[in-house]
Order: sequence, then C-alpha cells, then structure tokens
Amino acid sequence: MATLMRFVFMAVITCSTLLACNAFFVNSPLSSPNQLETVAPATVASTVTKESEPERLPDAPYLQTPMAAVQKMLQMANVKETDVVCDLGSGDGRIAIAAAQMFGAKAIGIEIDPELIRESDRELKLAIAKTPTIRDRIKFIQQDFFKADLRDVTVVTLYLLPEANLRVRNEILSKLKAGTKVISYEYDLGDLPPSQMEKIKIGDREQTIYLWVLS
Repeated sequence: MATLMRFVFMAVITCSTLLACNAFFVNSPLSSPNQLETVAPATVASTVTKESEPERLPDAPYLQTPMAAVQKMLQMANVKETDVVCDLGSGDGRIAIAAAQMFGAKAIGIEIDPELIRESDRELKLAIAKTPTIRDRIKFIQQDFFKADLRDVTVVTLYLLPEANLRVRNEILSKLKAGTKVISYEYDLGDLPPSQMEKIKIGDREQTIYLWVLS
C-alpha cells in the first residue's frame, strides 16, 4: 500500500511539472514564430565618391619671359592706355604688370597654376607699392585660358610652346575681334604670316618676337 501511494505521489508531481512547463511556453511572447521580435537589418549608408576632374596641366613649362623681351613685345604692340592686354599663361604676372605700370593699359593675366597665381599676387602688391595708380588696372585669373572670355581684349601676349601656339591659332583667334594684336615671344603660329617680326638679343642668344594684327 505504501508503495502504491509513493507511485501515485510521483505521478502527480510529474504531471504538475509538465503542465507548468507547457503553460510557460504557451504564454511566453517567444512561443509563437509570429510574435518574434523583428530586427531590421542595419542600413549601411552608400558613399560613392565621384572622382573630381583632374586639373589640366599648364600648356607650357614655367619659364620667365626676360624683361627686355617683355618691354619689346609691348612696344611692338604699341600698347596704349585704352588697350586691354591679356597674357595667356601669365606665370608670375610680369607682362600684365608691365603693361599697366609702363604703358598705363588695363591688364589681365590668366594662369592655370594656383601657385603662380599666388606669386602673381605677391608681385602685384610690390608693384602697387611703387605705382599705386595701377591697383584697379590689373587682375589675375586662375583659369584654363582656352575657356576664357576674351571679347574685350585688344592685345594678347604669348610665351608658350609651339603646340600650344597652334591651339591658340585654331581655338582662340576666331573669338577675337578685328584689330586685336597677338604677340608671341620665341614661337610663331605655324604658317600664319606675321604682320611684323623683330629679333632681340637675350644674353648670348638671338630670339624672335612675332606680331599679328587680326583682320
């Protein structure tokens, strides 16, 4: 009889335990797949970096135009106060500064190299200290001169390489107004006959300056 009672007691405990476990899982919020917490996948921001267009290289290595040649170029172009002189590839700004300082013209220097633009600004400050009246007659622009607006220019100065001079002939001359003077140190414009040529001795070398008057 005692054995039978122990068996009944163990059976009751086992059933109670099973019922309690079942109730826990039924009532738990994790018991149903439909009640599982939905965790959204992490959103990864899309960062697409567009490569910036590389800066175009200058059309000629930087070589300073000798000051004797600068003065001769401006004299050959017969620069006056009423002229707007534009130096394409203006380097340290010496031609533009000389056009304003020596001849009273308005002058623009167009240069693609930012370091040379900074050098031009330094040279301009020194020139203004000597000749304050040129302060509003000169400006320097960091730009590809093939994209520049040259409609108001009356004198264009060049000290470039032959290949760049040919591009100037093909891409720029047609945009200039009649009567504009183009003057180049050392290199011509291909087979376009110059209106005037003059030789100048620089050190122990003789160089040529070419002048074209556009019709």
